[in-house]
Amino acid sequence: MTHAIEVRNLYREFQQRAGMAGERRSVRAVDGVTFSLSAGDVLGVVGESGCGKSTLARLIMGLLPPSSGEVLVDGRSLAGMDRRERARLIQPVFQDPFSSLNPRQRIRDIVGLPLAAQGALSSRLQADRVMEMLARVGISSEMAERRPAQLSGGQRQRVAIARALVLRPRIVVCDEPTSALDVSVQAQILNLLAELRRELGLTYLFISHNLAVVEHIATEVAVMYLGRIVEQAPVEDLFRTPAHPYTQALLASVLTPEPALGIPDVGLGDAYPDPANIPSGCRFHPRCPQAFDKCAQTMPDNIRQDGRLVECLLAVSPPAKREATPGLAPA
Repeated sequence: MTHAIEVRNLYREFQQRAGMAGERRSVRAVDGVTFSLSAGDVLGVVGESGCGKSTLARLIMGLLPPSSGEVLVDGRSLAGMDRRERARLIQPVFQDPFSSLNPRQRIRDIVGLPLAAQGALSSRLQADRVMEMLARVGISSEMAERRPAQLSGGQRQRVAIARALVLRPRIVVCDEPTSALDVSVQAQILNLLAELRRELGLTYLFISHNLAVVEHIATEVAVMYLGRIVEQAPVEDLFRTPAHPYTQALLASVLTPEPALGIPDVGLGDAYPDPANIPSGCRFHPRCPQAFDKCAQTMPDNIRQDGRLVECLLAVSPPAKREATPGLAPA
């Protein structure tokens, strides 16, 4: 079976200097990520800031070359394609509609730019395609003559979506596409994205910090921590029965509208993970409230069972055989 998109053992390292005259350090932002996605599905990617979500998105879009590994669309490697062919297959919707649109251009010119860059259609057909796509996202012909500053935030994001879809791509990478919008507008954009996915048969990679948004739009969820996917499962299974302690902590961190409940304590402590200093063994063990001795020495394998992936020793180590690490609560 050929997947719409397949990511195989993807790595990306950056060189970072510690201070003005410090030594260069290697930072592995994406560390062996592997997943596949069928046509029409939505993979929600979640995790803390700095976990590698946006780097993964840039690698998939071809904006960054991988250190190793490959990305395939419909069974074909992106490495063997030129920029125009990649653009026809994969398009982005960025986080901030205020900065992702050229303020000097009219809306119809912004949306038509990918078509002009491809050069495959006549001017008349390009104009027809642009107006058709603007109508699909709820932008009128009168608004098409305006400039971005004359539109609201939600309208600008609709324009960004129209620009991404005007080439009729197979894959759309959405990097926090609603985080800069008001809550009521977020719901409208999410419903629009879901409607377009059904109508056009799109496949989404959807990156977000907002777990409620991911639960609403995704069909499957991948949880990233320090460059790796530590859990991946269908959205209903992951939200109902999270298996990895980090996933459990993320879900426990969601604020509720009940003031009496206060701010949740997810048990992760105050330490923040350093991608330039990845710990031995399981990279989550210094913060894990369920860690035991073996976690500090052994890197867990990806355990695949019942349609989900879990990278945790707890998934294979019987609770009765565990020994609690001093200072940490036993599982």
